[in-house]
Amino acid sequence: MSSGKTYNVGILGATGTVGQRFISLLATHPEFRIHTLGASSRSAGKPYPQAVKWKMSSPIPECVKTVTVQTCEPQYFSECHFVFSGLDSDVAGEIEKAFQGADIPVFSNAKNYRMEPAVPLIVPTVNTSHFDVIPQQRALYNTKKGFIVTNANCSTTGLTVPLKALQDAFGPLDKIMVQTMQAISGAGYPGVSSLDILDNVVPYISGEEDKLETEPLKILGSVGSDGASFQELSQTTISAHCNRVPVLDGHLECVSLSFHQKPAPTPEQVIEVLEKYTCEAQSLGCYSAPEKAIIYDSSSDRPQPRLDRDNCKGQAVTVGRVRKCNILDIKFTLLVHNTILGAAGSGILNAEVAAAKGLFN
Repeated sequence: MSSGKTYNVGILGATGTVGQRFISLLATHPEFRIHTLGASSRSAGKPYPQAVKWKMSSPIPECVKTVTVQTCEPQYFSECHFVFSGLDSDVAGEIEKAFQGADIPVFSNAKNYRMEPAVPLIVPTVNTSHFDVIPQQRALYNTKKGFIVTNANCSTTGLTVPLKALQDAFGPLDKIMVQTMQAISGAGYPGVSSLDILDNVVPYISGEEDKLETEPLKILGSVGSDGASFQELSQTTISAHCNRVPVLDGHLECVSLSFHQKPAPTPEQVIEVLEKYTCEAQSLGCYSAPEKAIIYDSSSDRPQPRLDRDNCKGQAVTVGRVRKCNILDIKFTLLVHNTILGAAGSGILNAEVAAAKGLFN
């Protein structure tokens, strides 16, 4: 972004862990200014430091220490150009719809509207072309400026970045098997009990496998001919196993896949494609866009959460161990920072792309 314009932004669910990550990432943003913070009625009326149990590794930013928390009602956010939603899905649906109806754009981390035909489900380093649906969404819901854009589930986000690179290079993908090892921060706060996760792996995360098997089909699909819906990749089938592991941040995923193209690409060809992949957010010069959307690490034992989750300030997906699969065609390991690119960072970069595309004008 190069306009130099400053945008007032609001954060819904500002006291939760995703809301806290939004604040920590936005505190030094050159064009997005934190203006209003929203949370439940229990927190409303309190200065932010009194309302929050701060869980980020960095201190509460100075810019929010004197901000009084409001309830999540559009009337308190009227001076915001748009809002980021870190709300829990139990309450996000009605609140986000109210903001859309009040002509305040919403960038949501919640699952409620991800699979709605007229709502873009965008991974900002994958499918920003899906912003093309916004005019049709506005017409459908009779709004002038309001819209809802969702980012994906954290594991879906990590998976779709290399899949997009491979799909662009080699055509439609056939079958995908993915096993995740997901960090505890993905469960929010207080999250998983210490008695459940210490010295243990939990081989079940409610709703996660369904998201990982369905969301990529929309993200990797194309806008329909009517301009208001999406065509799923019906030729692609995904099977997922999702596990919670005792890691603070960073989702590790082991992926095996096959291509419709035969002969299938070699590991060397796959690596070349991954290393050369670029996205629109980079070409637009967005502030939060990673220098490299995909980082390929040739080490035999990488990526690893502790060593690689912060690559490109958490906005890159790191891929390693690309090799031939004895059952499908290719297998590899990937790592995504689940609360940055996998959550708040996606919302922020999506908003940067939207600004560059003139969607707030």
